[in-house]
Amino acid sequence: MADQGKSSYDDVGKSRKMGRKGRNKKHAGSHGDASTENKKFAKKDNTASAPQASFVRKQVDAETVKYFTEIANVIEGTELEMDERSVICGNALEEAKGKEVELATDYIISHTMQTLLEGCSLDHLCSFLQSCGDSFSHIAMDRSGSHVAETALKSLAGHLEDYENHSLVEETLSALCQEIVANPVDIMCNCHGSHVLRRLLCLCKGVSVDSLEFHSTKPSNVLAERLNLRSSKFNSHESQQSQPFPDQLKLLVSELLNPSRTDIAVLQKNQYSSLVLQTALRLLAGEDEELSRLIPVLLGCRMDKVSDGNFIEAAPVKKILRLVEDNAYSHLMEVLLAVAPDTIYNEIFTKIFKDYLFRLSSHSSGNFVVQALISHARNEEHIKLIFEELGSKFRDLLELGRSGVVASLIAASERLQALEHKCCQALADAVCLANGSSTCIVPRILFLDNYFYADDKANWNWPMNGAKMNVLGSLILQSIFRLAREFIQPYITSIISLEDKLVLEASKDPAGARVIEAFLVSNASPKQKHKLAVKLRGHFGELSVIPSGSFTVEKCFNASNLSLRETIVSELLPFQTELSKTKQGPYLLKKLDVAGFAERPDQWKLRQTSKQSAYNEFYETFGSKGTKSSRSDNFLSDTYQNSQTEKLKDMRKEIDTHLTSGFPHTSGSPFLSHQGSTTKNDKKRRRKDGSSKSSDKKLKAANY
Repeated sequence: MADQGKSSYDDVGKSRKMGRKGRNKKHAGSHGDASTENKKFAKKDNTASAPQASFVRKQVDAETVKYFTEIANVIEGTELEMDERSVICGNALEEAKGKEVELATDYIISHTMQTLLEGCSLDHLCSFLQSCGDSFSHIAMDRSGSHVAETALKSLAGHLEDYENHSLVEETLSALCQEIVANPVDIMCNCHGSHVLRRLLCLCKGVSVDSLEFHSTKPSNVLAERLNLRSSKFNSHESQQSQPFPDQLKLLVSELLNPSRTDIAVLQKNQYSSLVLQTALRLLAGEDEELSRLIPVLLGCRMDKVSDGNFIEAAPVKKILRLVEDNAYSHLMEVLLAVAPDTIYNEIFTKIFKDYLFRLSSHSSGNFVVQALISHARNEEHIKLIFEELGSKFRDLLELGRSGVVASLIAASERLQALEHKCCQALADAVCLANGSSTCIVPRILFLDNYFYADDKANWNWPMNGAKMNVLGSLILQSIFRLAREFIQPYITSIISLEDKLVLEASKDPAGARVIEAFLVSNASPKQKHKLAVKLRGHFGELSVIPSGSFTVEKCFNASNLSLRETIVSELLPFQTELSKTKQGPYLLKKLDVAGFAERPDQWKLRQTSKQSAYNEFYETFGSKGTKSSRSDNFLSDTYQNSQTEKLKDMRKEIDTHLTSGFPHTSGSPFLSHQGSTTKNDKKRRRKDGSSKSSDKKLKAANY
């Protein structure tokens, strides 16, 4: 019933083909079966933590089984007052003293133990954990016991704001930490123990292990940060504001990585210890002094040769370059690069990875490290050095399926405002053959895989077999259309030269629709936007009832002149009933004032004209010089100019509120531009339009 008798070193070497297309589910979740790590690691260093002796759990005696069965029937089968329930749970835990290991690791009784730990008082909870004593590691590494240990820690986390009992919680955590650091490698490398240890680390920090940034981060979220679609948690110091037990956290992490008692070579390549170390690094983000001490250890530097500010000289560069091609270590390196202090990042970049970027980019795991390196570049000089190595290799990278590296470099150039034009030109050259027309750029990026897998690339055409558009190709184009107009002229020419039927097809595809939207809110001229929007004339109604298409309709409306706006609304009239039944329909009907147009078209036109006049007056007064000079060729105010400040956006919203009769603007609406949005509504929209789960899988696989 429990996992005993095994060393917890888990084999994560060549036999574990855990690609980024999605790890083997058996290893990705909390409870997968662990195999034995190559024994050579355990013999490398006599001072390193040795595997614990085989642990054999005692059977629970019949009388105890009967007692806890009765307890389970009482607390799970009847409604109890909270106080009464707490008393019963506490009394039952008193009976468990001296038998914690047997009960926690019993497949059936462990469920009852979880219920007891959830319902007991803090005193009984801490008493149970302290009574576990030297056996806590055994419980944590057991298939059933790990659930009990996690439940206990989760319940303990619920008392963090109970300041009166802070010392009791601190004493309990200290006892658990001392037990774990006595032999840390076993629990770190165990598929069950690593989850318990991560929860303990997060408890010391005062954060939830289930939160996005401290749990197993989804590839789609990682990619969103790399492409500037959401802010990185590592860039803020918010996590430092709440540290209930900083001493315990630092003690635990430092002992986990103590070279005198831990074989770092084991931890570097084990998938479960990698997860623990990733969590530890995330928790220490912003703690530059602590990170400066730990990062050299994780790099495998010989600590006796590390001098102040020059640890890289002691780093085994060739070994690190091999390690980052290992799946577990590459994950760890990604987080390390994200949290590394600027000086350490610069040392790692210039002395380890420089001149090896393309080689690593070509590797199935190493390319993720390059993406992280690019995404966390600190300054313009870093971008220049990266572009020197990779700028001429864009086509090679795309042919190898490493479009994530290209996307990361384009996004980083935008973030740091460095070499944007060169990156755009390099991408255009990569997808266009010599002397090719720029009109092919957008179609080929939209169908990135389809194009690069084609035998006859010179005669490649837009696939008419209903092929799905490439998710990462879509994200690349979205990044491109966030750049200044002068950098993206070939892309503008390409997208507005698409045939009407191709624009319609793109608008019906979730990935393609986002590209259309990105262009309509870009820095392209209003006339260019109108030229694309008019290609959808006659199809706005059918698009509006498609979850992703409704956003496109709204963006087209914003980018259109009064005549086309009238056309859009008139095409929506026959779809009012159908739209009202959809999730996105009611908002769209209100935003475009479809009912008002149906009742009194003349009044609707007057309201639109008044709104335009207010916009023009507003921009004449508050807009930048560039904005004012562009008024003359504008149809209607470009309501989503990226160059405007937040203040201007807020004032424009106020105009909307006062001039849209009876339809107040709803801030936080899911139909606002979703570039970079991390709002709840935006997340729902991405699930609704069918590009979340399926697209996330693609982001894990084809994108990288």
